[in-house]
Amino acid sequence: MTSTNPAPRVLVVDDEPDLRELLDITLSRMGLTVDSAENLAVARRLLAAGTSYALCLTDMRLPDGNGLNLIKEISRDHPDLPVAMITAYGKVEDAVNALKHGAFDFVSKPVDLAVLRNLVRTALKMHEDDRERAETTPSEALEPTQDRRPEGGRAPISERENRLLTERLIGTSEAIRKVRRTISKLARSQAPVMITGASGTGKELAARLIHDLGPRAEEPFVAVNCGAIPPELMESEFFGHLRGSFTGADSDKSGLFAAANGGTLFLDEVADLPLAMQVKLLRVIQEKQLRPIGANSETRIDVRIVSASHKPLKPLVEAGDFRHDLYYRLNVIELHMPALSERAEDIRLLAEHFLNSIAEQWNESPRPLEPDALAALTAHRFAGNVRELINILQRAITLTEAPSIGAADLSMDQTDHDTAAQPARPKDRNLDDYIGDIERQVLENALREARYNKTEAARQLGITFRSLRYKLKKHGID
Repeated sequence: MTSTNPAPRVLVVDDEPDLRELLDITLSRMGLTVDSAENLAVARRLLAAGTSYALCLTDMRLPDGNGLNLIKEISRDHPDLPVAMITAYGKVEDAVNALKHGAFDFVSKPVDLAVLRNLVRTALKMHEDDRERAETTPSEALEPTQDRRPEGGRAPISERENRLLTERLIGTSEAIRKVRRTISKLARSQAPVMITGASGTGKELAARLIHDLGPRAEEPFVAVNCGAIPPELMESEFFGHLRGSFTGADSDKSGLFAAANGGTLFLDEVADLPLAMQVKLLRVIQEKQLRPIGANSETRIDVRIVSASHKPLKPLVEAGDFRHDLYYRLNVIELHMPALSERAEDIRLLAEHFLNSIAEQWNESPRPLEPDALAALTAHRFAGNVRELINILQRAITLTEAPSIGAADLSMDQTDHDTAAQPARPKDRNLDDYIGDIERQVLENALREARYNKTEAARQLGITFRSLRYKLKKHGID
């Protein structure tokens, strides 16, 4: 059965005749038409001719220049054309530079054909999605608050994309609109993303949006809190193991990478990874293959990595607690999630949304906020950001029997007192006892904020679950 649509065209730019021939044969067998260029001059001439390409593969070093220049030019002049970099084996810096300058993805020499085919299939799906979006999206389908095109002059935002962004990232502030624009752009790339921001700002929500709006949307999204896994179990959890490979391995187990194969792996609180695990993780990300514990051979994986941390990683790198090579591999593109204090004008919309959502989940009638309650929320210092706002509203709905919620029902005075109070230091007490009292109070406050969920309390405090458990035992907190 022949298709009426012409075969997608791919532009291959490389000065090695053997590699051009290998790529030509491989891509042709995938049903693609290939144009080859041995240098930048020929590539520029082919692009200027107006040929519609679905993908460009370019080498890093060419006889008449650098492939990075071509990537920049394509990003500027052909923003809807995905471009992937062919890099020398082990040249992580080249790959990172290519991704930062707009490359969709990269493949290392010698080219692994299985990796190449996965890359091409993902790029073609993204290119096709962009074409459909451009052909079917009426401009009036977009909200006035949404930009017609994300940063970089990419294809117009589709009605589905606009709906997902505005329904999940609620607000009209410039801070949240900037986040929506950035996520729309990141969804088109396969570059690793590092999401930063304080606890409760919605880092996992942003990661899910990047996945759901991209070409991997139909594949798995797997989220893992790196601080919640005991160090001795990390390798097995991430890479899997075979039966009998260690004491207690009663059956084969697929790891998190295998579970996310084809999709996205979200590494939350990546700063909590031990150094030994950082080395193994870096190798898997670079080589795109892993070896389960007890296996004799490696398995190819195709996973996009999105990471998050509420702790700044740069100081940890400088202190030697986080590997600089892993940091630069994960932090190719950074997305900062703003604190609620940076988008105070969104509090009303957020509160109304969460009140309706909570009422629906709890099968109750929605209860509106009184003007004094809204004023109190707007003036409140949300140390826990959106997560704290949700907790305050849940508590108010639980404890309030009135048909509406007033400022007194929010019980925020108690929250402010708990978080702000510090024990006075009498003259007859030593510094260790004084600091111990402060630590105990911080732990108790964190547990209350997390509704006594220890994993969540550890996350809010920026420590591992194991550290929290030790500190609770130390202070006799049950």
